[in-house]
Amino acid sequence: MKILLHPTYFPSIATFAAMVQHEVVWEEHDNFQKQTYRNRCYISTDKGKHMLNIPIQHVGGKEGRQKYADVSTENSYNWKKEHWRTLETAYRTSPFFEFYEDEIRPLYEGNDDSLYDFNLKTIETIAGCVGIEIPKEKTEAYEVEPICCFDARFLVEAKKEKDWGIDPYTQVFEERHGFIPNLSVLDLLFNEGTNTLSYLKSLSLDLKHA
Repeated sequence: MKILLHPTYFPSIATFAAMVQHEVVWEEHDNFQKQTYRNRCYISTDKGKHMLNIPIQHVGGKEGRQKYADVSTENSYNWKKEHWRTLETAYRTSPFFEFYEDEIRPLYEGNDDSLYDFNLKTIETIAGCVGIEIPKEKTEAYEVEPICCFDARFLVEAKKEKDWGIDPYTQVFEERHGFIPNLSVLDLLFNEGTNTLSYLKSLSLDLKHA
């Protein structure tokens, strides 16, 4: 099944599983919306579930809207350094952080401006870590009801989290907070490492009835 998705910041486990299990087309012509996974992801720290948020420049027109593909990150302060430091603190003791850090760290050293392109980079980087290729196909126009493929754009919604029945795996701070489901795929990668792809393939997602 071909599905339509938004590129998001180090996507959630459910979203990345959808990418692994289906052929993907990227939505490129929608408007940016706040409080979505477009500019945030969630990880597990010693204090529990923690949000990493990418600041953006608000330069919309009269209605305050702007195309997602046109959104620039706000780089007046070094959010990349802050995010990387948080990831290091949270996952340094995880089984596979050192194994993958040389692939992840360069994302936090570049001078990216486009949020859309940066998110695609995070997806491509994870894909490289687990040994798959991510399709490059993008939409040519915005469609409320896509003809090309199944509309899975709802996966971008951070405030309407669904229960995907995520199978537990060992997390760094599980003894302190219990298992936290559907965090960023980074959490799965750093904890499960070479088992990540098998885990994503085996996850049972019923997108059509979500």
